[in-house]
Amino acid sequence: MRYRLRERFAREDGPRASDSGVPLGYEGVSRRRFEELVAEALDSLPRWVLTRLENVEVLVEDRPPRGEPGLLGRYHGIPLTERDGRYAGVLPDTITLYRSTIEREARDDDGLRRVIAHTVEHEVAHFFGISDDRLREMDAY
Repeated sequence: MRYRLRERFAREDGPRASDSGVPLGYEGVSRRRFEELVAEALDSLPRWVLTRLENVEVLVEDRPPRGEPGLLGRYHGIPLTERDGRYAGVLPDTITLYRSTIEREARDDDGLRRVIAHTVEHEVAHFFGISDDRLREMDAY
């Protein structure tokens, strides 16, 4: 495994989703379970994707940044398409998933698994240099 799921603000069991603004009809899951679902989504990516996914940390934040309340995830780094022979000694790229937003979008446990998987795939696409416009063209946004 060449990516690493890093627990930021790790706790045994973080705040419940209803504490994060998720509709009361869905209680969400513990932080530990959420991170397990993220790891499952990463592990389910095709082998050829996993072998290229180098120098990437996957983070889970409770909330998206201020001013971006609907953000599910974000890739930050140097996409593979922009790396050259001088790419060395750099900090890891990051893929950040925003737990409260994803849980709000999901509505139930099955939906949560789907939204996490879709968000992981979307952000990994950015790692490969695929833009939002191209994802829309591919009907994969």
